[in-house]
Amino acid sequence: MKVGVARETAHGERRVALVPDALGKLTAAGLDVLVETGAGDGSQIPDAVFAEAGATIVPTAELYAQSDVILRVQKPSPEEAARLREGQAVVGLLSPLLDPQLMQELAGRGITAISLDAIPRMLSRAQTMDALSSQANVGGYKAVLLAANAYGRYFPLLTTAAGTAKPANCLILGIGVAGLQAIGTARRLGAVVKAYDVRPETKEQAESLGAQFVTLKTAIDATGAGGYARELTAEERAAQQAELNAVIAGMDIVITTAQVPGRKPPVLVTAEAVGGMKPGSVIVDMAAGPLGGNCELSQAGESVVTENAVTILAPENLPATMPAGASQFYARNISALLLQLVKDGQLHLDFEEEVTAATVITHGGAVVQEATKKLLEPAAPAGGSAS
Repeated sequence: MKVGVARETAHGERRVALVPDALGKLTAAGLDVLVETGAGDGSQIPDAVFAEAGATIVPTAELYAQSDVILRVQKPSPEEAARLREGQAVVGLLSPLLDPQLMQELAGRGITAISLDAIPRMLSRAQTMDALSSQANVGGYKAVLLAANAYGRYFPLLTTAAGTAKPANCLILGIGVAGLQAIGTARRLGAVVKAYDVRPETKEQAESLGAQFVTLKTAIDATGAGGYARELTAEERAAQQAELNAVIAGMDIVITTAQVPGRKPPVLVTAEAVGGMKPGSVIVDMAAGPLGGNCELSQAGESVVTENAVTILAPENLPATMPAGASQFYARNISALLLQLVKDGQLHLDFEEEVTAATVITHGGAVVQEATKKLLEPAAPAGGSAS
């Protein structure tokens, strides 16, 4: 089986799906690796280095004509999707929940689409395939560096002959993979770090890295009937937001990380909260994208300075700004997934197996992943009655 590594063409994307260090395991499994000319340029990996590792360098047309499986980072552009042929498979971060129509198009053309952003993250044996976590690690690290660069003062406590500089007060909102990496990085730079998450069980994780966990006095026990969480009332939400706003007002740096794949990110930093921050403060909104962000005033892909001199950074693809490191992690993830799906040198899809069932979005001319299928179902007619 021939595996092709495509060159990324999305704006600002500098990662590559496979690095030379990852070729050995694929070739040992009986796979031939083709690499599109210039695929590694953004990550400073010349074609010659891929060739030395055992890959064959081919032009674009030949890559799509010869490969049985195409490896990518991001979903294909319309032009790249048009190059795919019936019976071929494409593997990458395909965003099926954001672009179900592309998945439907690929299914209609007999293409197998396999998406790493659908990896069951709670499955322990799938951790080596978890590209969302590996890339979030990169993003959390880089977000702190962006904040430090935009902040006009020091992060650590600094004592000099000219006087003493106080350490920066940094708040991390969202204690997942990105948030934990941001906590660790900010602490290593010398900041005083606080962290907040709606999940109380993250308190121990944040504190293990040296952060102070923010516990809101207005936190509500939202346990409802049958063990399900009930929706907070408008008054309860307003009380919690007002208390969080007071915490944000005392911060020099705020980094937000709360994202839900395929859904609008929750607003954690309101316009009112930004208005209460000190001049010179910095917000880095890691959730900013086409569906919005965690900061109400974020503009995806832009840097905004407010009237009260607060800088809001809303980078859309932080891992791509560290292409070499991010590609190395991603290559391990995509290689692990591919080898999970390969048997006797060929793609073998066992839909009784959890990883396969979760990550294979289209196959055999149909959309087969349940979450994507639901998005493609026609909406119920308005005014209908339930039986």
